[in-house]
Amino acid sequence: MPTPEFQTLLYSTAGPVATITLNRPEHLNTIVPPMPDEIEAAVGLAERDQGIKVIVLRGAGRAFSGGYQGSGVVD
Repeated sequence: MPTPEFQTLLYSTAGPVATITLNRPEHLNTIVPPMPDEIEAAVGLAERDQGIKVIVLRGAGRAFSGGYQGSGVVD
């Protein structure tokens, strides 16, 4: 199975383990579109793969995630 291409994530498998890496280290892996949709798609890939038994979610760089990156405007 080819490795999918995502804008904000890295996805890899090794044996029974799928690893999803938040890949915006220059922004402390803050969550912005399309990351939530990509996480959902990556988890779906792992769920459909009968050989995957474990999903690891990690962040690239020095932080797991800085949370959601907002515009700073409050309505």
